[in-house]
Amino acid sequence: MFQVYLPIAEMSVHALAIILLGGATGVLSGMLGVGGGFLTTPFLIFMGVPPTVSVATSANQIVAASVSGFLNHWRRKAVDIKMGNYLLGGGLVGSTLGIQLFRYLESLGQIDLVISLSYVIMLGTIGGMMGWESLRALMGWKKPKPTSGDKDATRWIDRWPMQSEFAASGITLSILLPLGIGFIIGVMVSIMGVGGGFFMIPAMIYILRMPASVVVGTSLYQIIFITANVTLLHAVTTQTVDIMLALLLLSGSVIGAQIGSRMGSRVSPDILRAIMAALVLTVAIRLAYDLFVTPDDLYSFTVEEPHA
Repeated sequence: MFQVYLPIAEMSVHALAIILLGGATGVLSGMLGVGGGFLTTPFLIFMGVPPTVSVATSANQIVAASVSGFLNHWRRKAVDIKMGNYLLGGGLVGSTLGIQLFRYLESLGQIDLVISLSYVIMLGTIGGMMGWESLRALMGWKKPKPTSGDKDATRWIDRWPMQSEFAASGITLSILLPLGIGFIIGVMVSIMGVGGGFFMIPAMIYILRMPASVVVGTSLYQIIFITANVTLLHAVTTQTVDIMLALLLLSGSVIGAQIGSRMGSRVSPDILRAIMAALVLTVAIRLAYDLFVTPDDLYSFTVEEPHA
């Protein structure tokens, strides 16, 4: 009854399941400032959607979720536009080059393997780090004091050239840092269909040393334009953006982002991080299982009946 045919993916899916997936992605976007593609893409793959279509269409869906969440933060004046523009500049270059890498891997027939393997490594690492941080915070364990090596590293970063002041964040640093971080995020969006917020948020806090009050809104700001660029490039070069699938995801994510932006201010950050860590690790384990475990049937044979 709720089955919908996806013309690019060439398959039918349950419309309500896709809408709910989009809604969950939107909630994550609003609460944590992440695009949510790191969960949307794997779940679409679990549903049988080809990895290439999952990546390209997820990037499209992230645009709407990010816009919806960004507007709430913009109204609260919790966005550093100048910092976002530098992150965006690096991201546009990275995403454009990432599309070329995507096409090259696709021509070699290795893109599905690269997508799945990248998710296993990325989600396993991020989920493990988040889980440890959450456990330490919830158990009340003290963080280790920074060593002299950490202080030396900080001073080395402060000596980078092209220093600029970012008034909204109250910091001064080299513009090369946000440009480099944005570049890495751009490549990740192109190859994996993610918004990159799960990497961007820690980088903005620990590397750029931005205050938490403007981190989420600024992250969503740059995600909007990078994912829009990736969506356009995929639509033109790889033709793997499924409009029907994107519309179903969008219908849920826009509403979910509004709900998430309100929930984020009411739930403890440590609890949110713990829930996210558990979810991320579960997805990573499932992907690793599908990738490395030998299937029951290595080969399938079709025997044609002789004609009468």
